Amino acid sequence: MLKKSLELLRQEAAATGAGTLKRTLNGFNLIAIGIGVIIGAGLFSLTGLAAANNAGPAVTLSFVVAAIGCAFSALCYAEFAAMVPVAGSAYTYAYATMGELFAWIIGWDLILEYSVGAAAVSISWSQYLVKFLSKYNLHIPPQLVMSPFETATLADGSVVRGLVNIPAMLIVLGITLVVVRGTKSSAWFNALVVSLKVSVVLVFIALGWQYIDPTNYQPYIPENTGVFGEFGWSGILRGAGVVFFVFIGFDIVATMAQETKKIRSVTCPSASSAPC
Repeated sequence: MLKKSLELLRQEAAATGAGTLKRTLNGFNLIAIGIGVIIGAGLFSLTGLAAANNAGPAVTLSFVVAAIGCAFSALCYAEFAAMVPVAGSAYTYAYATMGELFAWIIGWDLILEYSVGAAAVSISWSQYLVKFLSKYNLHIPPQLVMSPFETATLADGSVVRGLVNIPAMLIVLGITLVVVRGTKSSAWFNALVVSLKVSVVLVFIALGWQYIDPTNYQPYIPENTGVFGEFGWSGILRGAGVVFFVFIGFDIVATMAQETKKIRSVTCPSASSAPC
């Protein structure tokens, strides 16, 4: 249950030289990184899955429920980030408040969270690529776009099992190479991608608005099938769980704290014992 004091964490954050993080990001970079995480597979792909399998048209309420939960979580992150302005997000906060054991558990939870998120994004990108290429009669063998745990039924009725999702592997490798070049380069690349994604969302809304059919919202909350999580209010709650990681951008922002330039310095009164 060993804990790190706030003073020690601040000293580590202020350290310079070899083995320390360089402060190369600014406020715009942080906002872009947060948006980049939010507008991804969670928005483009999981929204449809949550609507089809859990909430129906009421998936909008799923987003509201998830947003409320994330708002309170974000407030907690903001409070801790002001007290402990160093990298590590929930890991560092747990280290300072609950001790090393809980920090170790939360650290591995974060690794799992980002691993699952990266897998979802890469698989979603792979599916989009396959559909895009098929429009030009370019077809990748299904065994090379699925994991060994997936199967697909071909047009002739035969069932094939996946071997490896090569497009997903390539996009992960490509993004890894960008990240390896450094935080500043990856922040620039992220800003470019975020600009494209925001533009796509705005164009989609502008063009799709005229095709809205109110009859598709009847009933707005489909009746539950008798299974928890399949439509009805339980489906809305399960749908909120599905789309929840759309909102984890604030976690990324907190994680990047130690690589962000200081906008201004604050001098704390010597008589004050409260963190500032």
